[in-house]
Amino acid sequence: MGAPVDLSVTVFALPQAEPLATLAAAKGWQVLADPGGAGVMARFAASGARIALVGAGDVAALAQAAKSRGAALLAVAGEADRLDLLHDAGATHIVRRDADADAQRQALRSAMRHAERTVRQQPDDRREAAQRWIAARLDAGAAVGVAITTLSRIDLVNAAHGRAVGDAVIAAAGERIAELAMSRFGAALVARSGRTAFVLAADADRIAGAADALGEALGRPFVVDGTPIALGCRLGVAISEAGDDAAALLRRANSAVVQGRRVDGAVVHHAEPEGPASIDSLAIDLHHAIERDEIAILYQPQVEIANGRIAGVEALARWDHPRHGSLGAEALFAAAERADLGIAISDHIQRLVLAEAAGWPRALHGLRVSLNLTAADVARPDFARGFLALVDASGFPRGRLTIEITESGMIQDLEAVATLLAHLRGAGCRVAIDDFGTGYSSLAYLKALPLDYLKIDKAMTRDIGGSTRDRVIVRGVIAMARSLGFAVIAEGVETERQRALLAAEGCDFYQGFLRAEPLDVAALTALMEGS
Repeated sequence: MGAPVDLSVTVFALPQAEPLATLAAAKGWQVLADPGGAGVMARFAASGARIALVGAGDVAALAQAAKSRGAALLAVAGEADRLDLLHDAGATHIVRRDADADAQRQALRSAMRHAERTVRQQPDDRREAAQRWIAARLDAGAAVGVAITTLSRIDLVNAAHGRAVGDAVIAAAGERIAELAMSRFGAALVARSGRTAFVLAADADRIAGAADALGEALGRPFVVDGTPIALGCRLGVAISEAGDDAAALLRRANSAVVQGRRVDGAVVHHAEPEGPASIDSLAIDLHHAIERDEIAILYQPQVEIANGRIAGVEALARWDHPRHGSLGAEALFAAAERADLGIAISDHIQRLVLAEAAGWPRALHGLRVSLNLTAADVARPDFARGFLALVDASGFPRGRLTIEITESGMIQDLEAVATLLAHLRGAGCRVAIDDFGTGYSSLAYLKALPLDYLKIDKAMTRDIGGSTRDRVIVRGVIAMARSLGFAVIAEGVETERQRALLAAEGCDFYQGFLRAEPLDVAALTALMEGS
């Protein structure tokens, strides 16, 4: 039985860095030992490694290759080596050979963070390696199943116990995935696909049961330094179909993760077949959706927990597709991205929302409107000026508009985003961060961004009715937000018990099916008049 391969971190190690190579291997990283000498630069470039461990004498030889790849170059310095000269030669990190084990581990962690920061701008060889493995199985005629696992609450673990404990829990989760794969499969691949995501690929007839078992395994607490720590997770499963290639299979599994996080509380979510409503076919149809007036807006009420008053609504886009019926924002924006229409669709939705809200009947005049911005929006030069001009031209008051930003995969230039949001907030709008607690949210955003609201994800809303430990986590998020001066909005509230527990913890607002599903203007007006 072949052992699963962990492709999370590939380390290129020369003999002079042997102590660090041993520590890296102990962390579960893939270490490529190289003898050095002639051809070392070419071998490093071909290895795809994001970290190189070298002696002081090899820094210059690998500096250019490391810089071009955005890789970390960690040099082991002797007593006589001058650190300033090693930095000048291209070393990104340096540790003394006689440093203790803790200092060496810290140097490895620093090198890893460097690699994580630069990987967004560099080709992702880990995903390519996973694709090659899957492609080889498909080419051999095998039916392949893929399960993508994303871990959540890591930022909360970091805040409570420190980054080192968070890293240890992630590593332990990877070990559990690898152990399960080894016990169930004769041939499998386990690869890290980001800091908190893992890919498990194996023969299709075994992957479904393994996904359920994996969800149960990751649901058990991890013990780090004697402290039990619970994580959340979501799994997306896809089984190969006729004509599938590796990229399509991974894409469907990833879509299942996203869909599962937004639609229901199941840990394991299975991908829909890419049939008539595949993203590629939707992308073609989307070119005509605007001119045919197929994009519609629904509004989900946001309710004050203390008194039951509807204070505002979140605007949600729907695509009334002529063949496939009503499609949500997830499918709409996935198709827009594929068709390179993201900005056009976002502009269209913003105009629709503002025009409708400006013409609302009297019963809706006091409501706030929350409008989502996309990654493409915030990346546009001078976006704030153009957006505020659009708001003013619509006649809708800035003071009743809330801008929602969804952090996942969006906020990379934190300083630029903070400046943009400060501009919008200074112009009279309010700002909310959406989907907090999904596993992508970073506590750094709460410190850096000018916010008025924090919206906790529906998964955390479900958790408040769970174990004592789950309630403690939700309580901590609400208390943290309120101490920073943010109002808290809970998404996905479906039961009176959830509402009561959230109220007891100090949550300010909620939205969810307990009060109303997303409504069109006529239904929203009737609800408000009835209230």
